[in-house]
Amino acid sequence: MKIGEEARIFEIVFPTHTNNYNTLFGGHALSLMDRLAYIVSSRYARKHMVTVASDKVEFRHPVNEGDLVELVGKVVRAGRTSVTVDIDMYSENLLSGARELCTTAEFVMVAVDDDGKPASVPQE
Repeated sequence: MKIGEEARIFEIVFPTHTNNYNTLFGGHALSLMDRLAYIVSSRYARKHMVTVASDKVEFRHPVNEGDLVELVGKVVRAGRTSVTVDIDMYSENLLSGARELCTTAEFVMVAVDDDGKPASVPQE
């Protein structure tokens, strides 16, 4: 995987993923985003990665129970041991087809070796 190349995951919002307003619980949204950040950064670096920061999280629109969410992630920067991943989450009403950008975030992931110490990542 190269800088700028996208990866995607999809999930249906079930009742167990919602809050008391029947919209996607923010903690579950962050969990999905962190999962994709791990996938994207691991595919880029081909190393074990750990999350060191989630920044600039913006919940723009609520996601309703029953909606499909599509998460799109890409590496935007690579440092000596870290990778910055941008994640966009879109919601889609499966009945109407209405789709909108609902959440954005930036994750910083660090490569670690077998001893849990920072390891170098490829530079482009």
